[in-house]
Order: sequence, then C-alpha cells, then structure tokens
Amino acid sequence: MTGYAVATAETPRGALALELRAVNSRYLDLQFRVADELRGLEPTLRELLAARLSRGKVDCRLFFAAGGMRPEGQSLNSSALEELRRLAQEAERAFPGAAPLRLADVLRWPGVLGERPLDEERTRATVEQLCRTALEEFLAMRGREGAKLARSVGERIAQMRRRLEDVRPLIPDALAAYQEKLAARLREAIGTGDEERIRAELAVFAMKTDVDEELTRLTTHFAEVERTLAKGGAVGKRLDFLAQELNREANTLASKAATQKISDCALEIKLLVEQMREQVQNME
Repeated sequence: MTGYAVATAETPRGALALELRAVNSRYLDLQFRVADELRGLEPTLRELLAARLSRGKVDCRLFFAAGGMRPEGQSLNSSALEELRRLAQEAERAFPGAAPLRLADVLRWPGVLGERPLDEERTRATVEQLCRTALEEFLAMRGREGAKLARSVGERIAQMRRRLEDVRPLIPDALAAYQEKLAARLREAIGTGDEERIRAELAVFAMKTDVDEELTRLTTHFAEVERTLAKGGAVGKRLDFLAQELNREANTLASKAATQKISDCALEIKLLVEQMREQVQNME
C-alpha cells in the first residue's frame, strides 16, 4: 500500500526531519537514507518500522532540514583558525602589499565553522519520537486507503455472488438438455441401441459435469472473503490465498460448463477474481 508522512523537531543543530514514503509491494522492503552523523540510529528505525509494518516498499529518510541551522549549532574550529593564521602570515610575507583577511573571509574558510557534537541520548530519544509520530500518520493514511480497497474487493465479491445466483437455477435444465443431446449422439454412434451402455456413458458424463461442489466451494470462499474483510487487520496475504482458491474453482467450473451461459459465468468470475487480486496485493 502507498503512504506518506513526515515529522519534524527542533534541535540545537537545527530542524530534524523524518520522512516515510511507501509504494505497493507483496513483502516488506525497508530502505534508509540517513544523514552521516545519524547513521548509528538506522537499526533503531528499522526495528520500529518492522514492528508496525508488514508489506510495502518503504523509504525512510532522516536528515537535518535545509535552512534550519541555528547559529548556536555551530562553533569555531580552533585548529582550523590556527592553520589559517599561519597561512595568512606566510602569504603576508610573500605579498607585503596584500589586504589583510576580513572576518567574513575567515568564516567562509573551509573547516573554520564546525558542528557541535550531537547529544547521542537526546538525539536518539528525539528520533524515536519522530518515528512514532510519523508512523501514526503513515498508518492512518494507509488505513484510509485500505478501507477503500476493502470496499472495492467487497463489491467484486458481491458481483460474483450475484452472477453465480443468476446461473445456478439454469444448471439442472442445462445438464438435462445436454444429457439428452449426448444420449442421442451415443445411440447414433453405437447403432445397436444398447441402453445399458448409454446409461453408463451418461453416468460418467454426469460425474464430469456435476458443478454443485464447485458452486458450494465458491459460495464458501465468498463468505470467507467477506468475513476476513469485516475482521480487518493484516488481511492481505489471506485474501491473496482466497483469490487463488476462487480462481481455481472458477477454472474448474469453466471446464465443466455444459452450456455457454455457465461458461460465460465462469469467465466473468475469473475476470472479477483477477481484479480483486490486483487490489488484494496492495493491501496489508
């Protein structure tokens, strides 16, 4: 399932931001982009995310927001200043008439302004809180998307159920008509009018074309999908399994179809199952 959330907090170093993005995936795939000075917090983030998420390709980004730096977050590097002073003296001896360095030039010199060391414990606590806050927003967004997907799956199950109920009353007459047609062909082919053999052939045909078991299993699977949707929670993998079972029964129904209407019904159910599967693979 897709999702997006961001949480920020002010720190002595500047605005710390944690961003979560996710796209659909059948499995959980966590990717991290973490600022170098925060790299040690990646295992903590992985643990927090894996505890709440089970599917999706999730990108987690932890960084100091651009433009959020505070002056108190920086300090002068005494070693760099001493090195710059030495270089300035050497340059002054080589070029006696050159203008002296201005303060702005000194501050712009690489390495003169340094970052204050991070307070590791305080930073860890801040990042953990950011992650929890972002996760709540992230899961709420996914929950809204999941509700829409559940309604879509439920609508397709309702369509399959209606289509099956429409064709169910036609099956006995369709089988009887097909058996009569087959009996006539058998009599013509056998030529002897051997009624015993004709009945045996029809019995074999009846076993091969009896779809009552498939109809019962389809109806049972419909009910199980609806029960799973009503239960909620992490239902994606179970619904994916049920979609496979529905497709299997629809295939068997199509292979046993005695009339074109029954065959059309089976094909329509297969189409709806495929649409359902596309949605289910996006659900957590």
